[in-house]
Amino acid sequence: MSGIEWLERRALKVLQSDDTPLYLFTLAAEEVDLVADVARISRDEAGKLIGYQRPEKKKHVKQIQEYLDSEAPLFPNGLILALPQEVRWRSSRGPSTSDGLAVSGTLEIPISRDSDGPRPAWIVDGQQRSLALSRTKNRRLPVPVAGFVAPTLELQREQFLRVNTVQPLPSGLVTELLPEITRVPSGRMATRQLPSALVDMLNQDPESPFRGIIRRASTDPDAKRSTFVTDTSLIEAVRESIESPSGVLFPYRNIATGTTDTEGIRRLLIAYWGAVHDVFHDAWGKPATESRLMHGVGIRAMGRLMDRVMTHVRDDDPKARAAAATELRLIAIHCAWTGGSWDALGLAWNDLQNTPRHISALSNFLIRTYLAERTHRK
Repeated sequence: MSGIEWLERRALKVLQSDDTPLYLFTLAAEEVDLVADVARISRDEAGKLIGYQRPEKKKHVKQIQEYLDSEAPLFPNGLILALPQEVRWRSSRGPSTSDGLAVSGTLEIPISRDSDGPRPAWIVDGQQRSLALSRTKNRRLPVPVAGFVAPTLELQREQFLRVNTVQPLPSGLVTELLPEITRVPSGRMATRQLPSALVDMLNQDPESPFRGIIRRASTDPDAKRSTFVTDTSLIEAVRESIESPSGVLFPYRNIATGTTDTEGIRRLLIAYWGAVHDVFHDAWGKPATESRLMHGVGIRAMGRLMDRVMTHVRDDDPKARAAAATELRLIAIHCAWTGGSWDALGLAWNDLQNTPRHISALSNFLIRTYLAERTHRK
């Protein structure tokens, strides 16, 4: 391999999985930056998710670095790396190289001779520590490392979610990563996988009123000024409708076969939220400080209203959006998304907050009003 040299380290090969080799070894602090890089979460020009790591926390990194620069730091908190398939392993010779749990030997990692060249490994856990290690004055400080061979980005993301369940990740980061993996780390996360994938669709589908205005973990800082809806609120609204037997999205899942009519759900979501956009156009696409419709409380409450409205609208009707808009106009005059007050709730328009109490109060008011107006219309 031209332009490549091999870094050798004594290591243990842990006998956990035949399919995914796992190694325990050490690196000097100055070598971490040569071997591994951080896969920051973002999206490419086609909108495909790349990477999986959260942004740098400068204060946290500085605190770690100050400790590492001290006279005799003890640093047992190791790194977890996703290693390339090109790593080479040689078992030690002799009768006592294995105790049945691990085998001793030598691990060889390919690194670029060019200091600006690509790093062979990715940091799955310990990105803040790795940044501090790259800046410490104790350049030869031994750093414990666990490395597994990860041929796919999906495997790296899966392990990233698994190892970060003790210290919770930002919910937006978790929900954006979930649709990208097939083996979800926990049942709790699994319930958020489909809703997150649907919200991802809403943020990219040309027919969706949410296109480009949902704020996700991968959203570029410069683009956040044009995003008005947090993904977590919308994901929760979709999740409630899918999981509740009274939810309008519940029938689209076949629990017996484990299949889901995602195209039907797509049509329904686009029709309903498209109607919300049309009926409350003046409140759409504004910061939450200017429109409570775009606020978490508005998204959640309108999500619950969807379960009532869309029972009267066929998702395969070419005029489903217009039909849903007709239903929503029944409550339009009772709403105060951008000014005035919610008299029935005793709250000014901007006093509504994204709390369980306010979400419940607003949801109940909208549903009661809708049902009353619909009965009166008949």
